[in-house]
Amino acid sequence: MKLPINKIICGDCLEVMKDWPDNCVDLVLTDPPYGIGIANNPFRQKHEKSNWDDEVAPKEAFAEIFRVSKEQIIWGGNYFALPPSQGFFIWDKMQPENFSSSMCEKAWSSKQQPAKMFKKRVIEYLKYHPTQKPIELMIWCMKYFNNADLILDPFCGSGTTCVAAKMLGRRYIGIDISEKYCDIARKRLKGVRPNIFEKPKKKRARASFGFDRK
Repeated sequence: MKLPINKIICGDCLEVMKDWPDNCVDLVLTDPPYGIGIANNPFRQKHEKSNWDDEVAPKEAFAEIFRVSKEQIIWGGNYFALPPSQGFFIWDKMQPENFSSSMCEKAWSSKQQPAKMFKKRVIEYLKYHPTQKPIELMIWCMKYFNNADLILDPFCGSGTTCVAAKMLGRRYIGIDISEKYCDIARKRLKGVRPNIFEKPKKKRARASFGFDRK
């Protein structure tokens, strides 16, 4: 079947992925609901209250993620029953010990490598979603999977994974059950220039013949 390349799909990821072939995407990079009710955290009051994070992502979703993808990075991996891995990605939020929320977050990874750490303060980026990750963090994650051309985020929220993929010149698919966040993701992606890290081509130097050409 034809995959919805470079699209944001509004729907239940289980329903969307069920007919996809095995290993059809190179990398899943996602941040599923942890089931800890973080959307209603009083420190996130600028976002409307909702119950999307009251229940943990179903185990069936992880079975589909592993079926359709070759590699995986799953944020909040410590909340889910995932296979043992040494390749954790850690986001150090550079917050004091008495900070109201966690000082860091962990992502489970299928990449068997020593754990890696990225440092960026929470307050340094614009947030469209209560659990949104920094674009720089997602770009950093993807760079450990240089051969991953097609990136899937089945819980894409406001689309940060897809934005990062487009910035790196990679293809993406985003899925989210909320029409509101799908709309936000689509609008964000419209404003992204692809391949922004591509080096500009050098202009060929003119040959000098000792006189000016008119």
